[in-house]
Amino acid sequence: MSANTRRPFFCGNWKLNGSIAESIALASEVRNGVATHREADVVVAPSFTALHAVAKRLEDGPVAVAAQNCHWEDKGAFTGEVSAPQLADVGCKYVILGHSERRQLFGETDKSLALKVPAALDAGLEVILCVGETLEIREAGGHIGHTVGQLDGSLDGVTREQAAGLVVAYEPVWAIGTGKVATPEDAQEMCAAIRERLSAVHGHAAASVRILYGGSVKADNMAAIMAQPDIDGALVGGASLDAGEFVRICRYREQVAET
Repeated sequence: MSANTRRPFFCGNWKLNGSIAESIALASEVRNGVATHREADVVVAPSFTALHAVAKRLEDGPVAVAAQNCHWEDKGAFTGEVSAPQLADVGCKYVILGHSERRQLFGETDKSLALKVPAALDAGLEVILCVGETLEIREAGGHIGHTVGQLDGSLDGVTREQAAGLVVAYEPVWAIGTGKVATPEDAQEMCAAIRERLSAVHGHAAASVRILYGGSVKADNMAAIMAQPDIDGALVGGASLDAGEFVRICRYREQVAET
């Protein structure tokens, strides 16, 4: 399977933003904006409190819902946690795991992700696994080793069959909010390394894994990013809070046609 046959994938990560009413309104705008667009999978990831309401609003439509995290146990004495079966129950199709903010701010480790990924898959959720390096690691030349190490650790125990359905998001942490810019070539280098590692571990399954870019994505740079052979879409942060901008990202091919 090549980039030409992998279906593009765009996920808007809303992070800690939006009331229930605001989230429903934003989701509705996104749904309306991609209602006639069938060339990509489009996903939004609201905060936990808005998941059920947004999932109900988007039910049976072209936009799916992701959660931003989950616990590895189905139930038990884990105050403040939310399980994968609970996420599936409220209407989530996907879950984002290992986001750079979870790793940096909340101590998320590859070891914990190696528990979370199988738990999510067992609950019927599709996983968007995030990996990526900081500025210090990149400047030291360890960016590839570090990122594929995160990949290996987070997917420890995942079968080849399970790996085939994964979505992996590469986040250049060093280019988010630092003033530094990751070029499409930077992104391609890392996404190619991720696919190469997946191929070494999981064989032909790697060809079907969709790899996203997750660093300061905007409508005006999406076409250049998507022109890279190993990039299949984007994990979009701040820009996804603007429905018009996010829709333009999802419909990037039409932006190219207009120029």
